Amino acid sequence: MNTLICSTPYTFEYIQTPMPVLTTDSSILKIEKVGICGTDIHAFEGTQPYFSYPRILGHEIAAEVYETQLNSGFSKGDKVTLIPYLHCGECIACRNGKTNCCVHMQVLGVHTDGGMRTFLSVPNKHIIKGNQLSSDELVLVEPLAIGAHGVRRANILPESYVLVVGAGPIGLGTMEMARIAGAKVIALDINQNRLDFCQDRIGVFATINGRKTNVLEKLQTITNGDMPLTVFDCTGNLQSINHAFQYASHGGTYVLIGLQKGEIAFSHPEFHKKELTLMSSRNATKEDFEHVMKSIERKQINPKNYITHRFDFNQVKDEFESCLNPQNNIIKAIINF
Repeated sequence: MNTLICSTPYTFEYIQTPMPVLTTDSSILKIEKVGICGTDIHAFEGTQPYFSYPRILGHEIAAEVYETQLNSGFSKGDKVTLIPYLHCGECIACRNGKTNCCVHMQVLGVHTDGGMRTFLSVPNKHIIKGNQLSSDELVLVEPLAIGAHGVRRANILPESYVLVVGAGPIGLGTMEMARIAGAKVIALDINQNRLDFCQDRIGVFATINGRKTNVLEKLQTITNGDMPLTVFDCTGNLQSINHAFQYASHGGTYVLIGLQKGEIAFSHPEFHKKELTLMSSRNATKEDFEHVMKSIERKQINPKNYITHRFDFNQVKDEFESCLNPQNNIIKAIINF
């Protein structure tokens, strides 16, 4: 079968690999669409943590069941997405229901080979049936679930001010899920095109261009001096992460969804004075995936807002670098198989 492998940073190769063989408690999926995300871009650039080469990228997946066993709960032709975080089921995190941060986590397309190939074998417990959704909708479930998990972790209060720093795909998904939770969402970015998108398509409460505005003063104005009760970082940028500690209100919560390699730094007295809660948010659980799928079914999320670029699978080797150029204004690029 046709497979695209990232052999070294900035190098893709198409190769032929064997068809997967059906095994116990797994199904073989025929890939229909794969979303390109920041993890794939960082891997291509050579900046992704916990990554080794060569690797088949791709973990945002829409597929159909190609082959399965009796009593699997699936039938050939079922439309599905999948939870790409392969967990052990036995460690302390898994035993406590936090499969999203398994001690022995293997993420498809990061720690183990992913979906940029024609067929993929996946354990049945990681497959979610979605016959009621289109493949365009199914391929967006995973990135939206990342935001859904962060929002659920933060326990957002209705009508509270929520600041999302970073208006990339994960930030946009976080804004959507915070909006659905009833928050007044403020988007902060330095890309005005992205901020206009947030205003026009996502319906955020307010936007702030960090390059053109004093962020602290603007937040104080928007929130009537209170400051946001919840702040999310979705940039993974060290300077942005460190700065955003000052944006949360007294008694507020700061959630790190973005990831980078360095060490964060902040003023302990200021942190202590506000009694801030600092938490990370990693991946998502089945509950988050199901919440996103129900939100799409209820028309609370319009997936058409996200997909701005498409590539055929045989174009990816030549076209992938265009995803690195911010001038192309890519919100979400999708690979069609």
